[in-house]
Amino acid sequence: MRQVAWLAAAALLVVGCRPERNWEHRTERYALEVPAHVASYTGITLEAPTAAEVELGRHLFYDPILSADGTVSCASCHLQEAGFSDPNAASVGVNGGVGDRNAMAVVNLAYDEAFFWDGRRSSLQGQAHDPVVHPLEMASTWPAVEERLREHPDYPQRFFEAFGNLDVDSTQVTRALAAFETVLVSFDSPFDAYFYGGDTDALDSAALRGFELYFGEAECVHCHAGPLLTDQTFKSNGLDGSVTDPGLGAVTGLQADLGKFKVPTLRNIAATAPYMHDGRFATLAEVVEHYNSGVDSLAPNLDPDMHSYEEGLFLTAAEKADLVAFLESFTDAAFLSNSRFAAP
Repeated sequence: MRQVAWLAAAALLVVGCRPERNWEHRTERYALEVPAHVASYTGITLEAPTAAEVELGRHLFYDPILSADGTVSCASCHLQEAGFSDPNAASVGVNGGVGDRNAMAVVNLAYDEAFFWDGRRSSLQGQAHDPVVHPLEMASTWPAVEERLREHPDYPQRFFEAFGNLDVDSTQVTRALAAFETVLVSFDSPFDAYFYGGDTDALDSAALRGFELYFGEAECVHCHAGPLLTDQTFKSNGLDGSVTDPGLGAVTGLQADLGKFKVPTLRNIAATAPYMHDGRFATLAEVVEHYNSGVDSLAPNLDPDMHSYEEGLFLTAAEKADLVAFLESFTDAAFLSNSRFAAP
C-alpha cells in the first residue's frame, strides 16, 4: 500500500510540474496595418487576429507536417516571392500528384466571400481545410494530422498560447492558418503610391501610358477595380469555345455558371505567373494578347464585359508593352520580402 501511495504522490507531482502549467494564453492582437481607403472602399474593417494565432498559422503554413508523407506544405504551392502563388501551371502534391488548376495567390483573402477558382468554399477556414485531405495535394486525414501535432515537441505549447487550451483539432488548425492568411495584405505598390498617395513620380512614362489604357481603351478596370483590383465575381473570359473545366458550374449545378471562374486580383500580378485558372499563359504579354487579339466569342456563358474584346483591341506593340508596364506597377516589393510572412 505504501508503494501505491508513493507512486500516486509521484504521479501528482509530475502532473503538477507539467510544462504547460507555465504556458500562457497570449491575447495581444497582431499589428495589422491597412490603409484607410481600403476600408472606405470595401466597407470592411479587418479584425486583427491575435499575434499567437498568426504565429501558429505561419508555422503551420510552412510545415509539411500537414501532409501525409511530410513533404508538402501550404508554402510548397504558395511561395512568398511568387506573391504566395505557384510558379507551376499546376501544383505537385505528395507522391507526385498533379492538380488541374493553378494555385491562386494568397493575398487580401480576408476581403473575399468565395474561395478557390470555382468558389466552392465560403470562408478562409474552409479554404484552409481542403488541401490537407485532397488526394492530389497533401493527401492526409485530419485525425492523422491532429495526432502528429499533439505529439510534436513544440506545437502543443503554440496551440495553448494561441487558444488557451490543448484541443488540437482541425478547427484550431484552420483557424490559425486563416489568421496568418488574414494578415497577408498587400497595398503598398507604385500604383498605390501614385493613385492613392498622390506621388506623381511613382510611375514612369510607360506605366503612365499603360494607366490610360487600363482605365480607357483596354477596359481592364471593368473587372479589376478598386484597391483589391478584382470585382470578386465569377466570369467566363472567352478562353475556349467549349467547356473544358466546369468551374463555378460544378459547384452550383447551374448551366449558366459553366466555364466561369473567380476573377483574380491583379495584386503582384507580375510575380504570380503563370496565368488563368489552368496556367496556360506564361507571361503578362500573353495575357494582354488574349484580349487584344479577340476572346473566343463562342465561349459558353461569355461575360457581357467580354463582348468589347470579341473583335480584339487592336493595340500596337508599344501600347501592349505600356499596358504590361502598368500591370507591373501593382508589385508590392515589401510584401514579397516581408520577413514576418517568411518561413519561421
